[in-house]
Amino acid sequence: MFAFIIRYLGFLKHVPGLAHIFDAMLRFFTLLFNPKLLIVIDDIEAEVGHWPDIVIHTHKYGGLQFDIYGKELGHIHSNGLLDMPFSKAIKQQLMADDRRVNDHHSFINSGWISFYMNHTDDKILAIQLFKINYQRLKKHEQENITAHASL
Repeated sequence: MFAFIIRYLGFLKHVPGLAHIFDAMLRFFTLLFNPKLLIVIDDIEAEVGHWPDIVIHTHKYGGLQFDIYGKELGHIHSNGLLDMPFSKAIKQQLMADDRRVNDHHSFINSGWISFYMNHTDDKILAIQLFKINYQRLKKHEQENITAHASL
């Protein structure tokens, strides 16, 4: 159903506030039909939120967004959908390593991935994906600092 809504009604996300209402509805349905998933999302928020330089806020289309140095690390919608930007090469490797990692539901020809969390075990892969992206962006920031310091 989520894919249908995104595909045919996705244009509605540009109506102010509507995406947040939709995400609240997703959270309600998740509470009714898969309440353990909300605990998984809370656990991920607690874990990733304690890493240095991480900022958590509401994503523009609902859910939780995790940033580092002003760049998006990834975001989790209230139905357990994790979206994350990587390079295309890293995306291909992640998809080859684990069939649960898929093309992003909207940005197929990009570096973005989507991972649908359904079970409590999915927390492990979600945190691994956050760690990979965290280390990648942290390394990139350190390289920028070193390059600016040498000028």
